[in-house]
Amino acid sequence: MTSIKLINKLSDGLFHSGSELGDLLGVSRAAVWKQIQKLEVEFGIKSESVKGKGYRIKGGLDLIDKSVVLSSLDKRTHAKLSELDLRLVVDSTNDIVLQKAKAGVDSGYVCIAEKQNSGRGRRGRNWVSPFGKNLYLSILWRFHGGATSLEGLSLAAGVAVVKALNRLGITGVKLKWPNDVLYDENKLAGILLEMSGDVSGVCEVVLGVGLNIQMTIEEGDAINQNWVDLKSLTDDGLDRNEVIVSVLEELFLMLEEFSARGFSGFAEDWARFDVYRGRDVSVTTVKGSEHGISHGVDHSGALQLEVGGHIRRFSGGEVSLRLKR
Repeated sequence: MTSIKLINKLSDGLFHSGSELGDLLGVSRAAVWKQIQKLEVEFGIKSESVKGKGYRIKGGLDLIDKSVVLSSLDKRTHAKLSELDLRLVVDSTNDIVLQKAKAGVDSGYVCIAEKQNSGRGRRGRNWVSPFGKNLYLSILWRFHGGATSLEGLSLAAGVAVVKALNRLGITGVKLKWPNDVLYDENKLAGILLEMSGDVSGVCEVVLGVGLNIQMTIEEGDAINQNWVDLKSLTDDGLDRNEVIVSVLEELFLMLEEFSARGFSGFAEDWARFDVYRGRDVSVTTVKGSEHGISHGVDHSGALQLEVGGHIRRFSGGEVSLRLKR
């Protein structure tokens, strides 16, 4: 509770004296310094102190406000949302939702965190997740048609994210098979699907989305590819709560439609956003690499690669797609 109070107070980016913070926390001025240090150790939040002015978080923090998000969601999304679980720090929002799925929580449960300590992307890669800067979100959704009914779900989720960004005035966003959201071929967002339950009956899918909203170059140093955030694509940046609302509404709409029609209802949009369609690419699997021309995806979401005049199809899993160098 002490840390939450301190974070909320310093989130405005202004200087606050040690006396003011001490009164807020009910501790001595000396103890305030320890609490400030605790913010960096536990949350990765760096602050600065200036003699005669006090402490501040330079640039402030755009914290997620659960009440604002809930009051802003449309009625359709509210009807499908069973719970919005906002947490400060987790290892992984996907892990939280997987645990909740095993405990039997209702479909439509959502976990959002300000920070992830062990966020992950596709193929086990680390997902850089600094506090209060980006979007780390996972949704539980139950499907009744078994694992085969999930073909193309990650692609449909990508379409939903692009549409959510378009609603916010962010245009020019593209999709890279199977689950990357790009701007000018720089990573903007990623999607991670994990499944539990009966592969031939009712199965539980955790849909995780990581979206870069505002990161410093220093915070993004650990990312092993070119990246971009929403702040760099707008004049004044975007409110994180507004981004969350748009993303949630589009994802819930997508999940409803996908449950009814599968990927077929999203294939046309995906083709429109496909960044590599018609380009020379390399596809790498555990068996080696293939080079050819990308022809987008088929009705199930499998990548279609023209090699020597013949079409080869690749599904997700341990497959990597790159432009041919």
